[in-house]
Amino acid sequence: MYHHKNRYSIAFYNLENFFDTKNDPHSLDDDFTPDGDREWNESKYSNKAHKIARAISEIGMEDSDVPPVLLGIAEVENKQVIQTLLNTKELQGVDYNFVHFDSPDERGIDTALMYHSKHFTVLDAETIPLLVDNTNGERDYTRDILYVHGRLHAEEVHVFVNHWPSRRTGDVDTSYKRIKAAETILHKLETLEEDNPNCIIMGDFNDDPNSESIRTLMETGRFINPMKKLLSPFSGSANYRGEWSLFDQVILSHTFLDYGVGTHSFIKAEVFAPKFLQEWKGKYKGNPFRTYAGEKYLGGYSDHFPVYVVLEENL
Repeated sequence: MYHHKNRYSIAFYNLENFFDTKNDPHSLDDDFTPDGDREWNESKYSNKAHKIARAISEIGMEDSDVPPVLLGIAEVENKQVIQTLLNTKELQGVDYNFVHFDSPDERGIDTALMYHSKHFTVLDAETIPLLVDNTNGERDYTRDILYVHGRLHAEEVHVFVNHWPSRRTGDVDTSYKRIKAAETILHKLETLEEDNPNCIIMGDFNDDPNSESIRTLMETGRFINPMKKLLSPFSGSANYRGEWSLFDQVILSHTFLDYGVGTHSFIKAEVFAPKFLQEWKGKYKGNPFRTYAGEKYLGGYSDHFPVYVVLEENL
């Protein structure tokens, strides 16, 4: 297949509880230990690492010569599980490095940014705490927002990797938390020296493209959300009780519609849902082939499909 040499993908993938097998006394990871409810052991861990690595190695390869140059990931337990991923035979040949900080999430899951060292240089990275309370006034220890300032080829970009508070207790009840997350990003952008920064805001937002939190970003007029058209009654990035959602999104600043030399232009957005990532039969046919359904081990990849955008470097 003919590729434009200068096309690259930028992806996001929620890895569904990617834990190692060791018990961390500080987090609620007990299910994911050999003695826990899910009997999470080395062979299951290794199977998952190889599966996820295979998926990553193929994202965007219809359009590009290399796997994603930037890949935001969510639901990783620690640095070790990311390292395990990078050491798999599927990804060994790719010059990946990553940025990860431990976050205060009570389940012990974090976000991280994997980047292809030949294409991206980190200039600066930090976590931005998301300070939200539950309705009872106690702090909700949720994931920080990962902020990475770097250089994609010759162009400076500001990347935000998100895993916003979940809807566990209902979407309306928890909506204010995700609106606060959107405001937290906008606040950070206001502190940047640049007038028109190149931004990539990716993540599992636990909200669809038309929800209030995402609209909070969009109403500033700074962004395009190329993912919007990818949600339909028959498609999305995750499926809960028979309903598709598109909580996984990559949102870009308008600057990715420019064509100046050295810039990157938006080409297209996709949900990456090849056959091997899907359930093949039964009532869940076509859904993401997940690792667990409740406590039942299925041995799949993740309960989310990855999403990605393709950019063209203007030479």
